[in-house]
Amino acid sequence: MRSKFISFMLAAVFASLPAAALAEGWQAVEEVRPYAISGRSGAALYESIGEHGPKAGVTGRVIAHTTFKLTWTRKYEPQGNACVITTNKPKLIITYTLPKPSTALPPAVKGSWEGFISGVAAHERVHGETIKEMVREIEATSIGLTAADDPDCKKIRVELTRRLGEISARQRQRGRDFDKVEMGEGGNIQQLILKLVNGP
Repeated sequence: MRSKFISFMLAAVFASLPAAALAEGWQAVEEVRPYAISGRSGAALYESIGEHGPKAGVTGRVIAHTTFKLTWTRKYEPQGNACVITTNKPKLIITYTLPKPSTALPPAVKGSWEGFISGVAAHERVHGETIKEMVREIEATSIGLTAADDPDCKKIRVELTRRLGEISARQRQRGRDFDKVEMGEGGNIQQLILKLVNGP
C-alpha cells in the first residue's frame, strides 16, 4: 500500500511572477475549488482521489494543490534623471484544490474523512501563507525602489526582475522543503493517508 501512497502526493503549483509594485492595505482572495470523488470507505475514497485528483507537473495526479494568480498595478515615474516606483498594488488570488465526496458518507467514514481533509487543508494553507509572505516581501523590496541615471525607466525594470526572481525562488524552495518533511516517511501527510485508508 505504501508504494501506492507515493503517487498521490500533494503539490504546490506556482504561477510565474509579473513585475512588482507597491501595495497598501491589500488582502489576498482565497478560494477553495473542490473536485468530486466517490466511495463508501476510507480506502475507496483514497482510490477515487488517485483517479480524479488534479494533475500537477510531471508527478501525475495529487491529492490537493495550491495555485495562485498574482498581478500588479505599478507606476514607474521619472524623477530628474532617476526612475522611481511610485505605485505598487497587488491583486493576489490563491486557489486551493481539494477533494470532496459527491454523496453523503456513512457516519463512521464521515468522521474519518473529516480528520483527513482537515489535515490536508491545513497543509495547503501553509503553502498559501508562504505565497502571501512572498508578496509582502516583494512589496517591501519595491517600495520607493529607485534607479539612478535611468530617465527612461529601463534599468529599474531589470533590477526589479532580478530581485523578484530571487524572492520567488526562495518561496518555491520553502514549499519544496515543507512538502519533503510533510510527505516523508512517517510525515504528517503519510499519517493522514494511513488513518483514512485503514479506517472505516
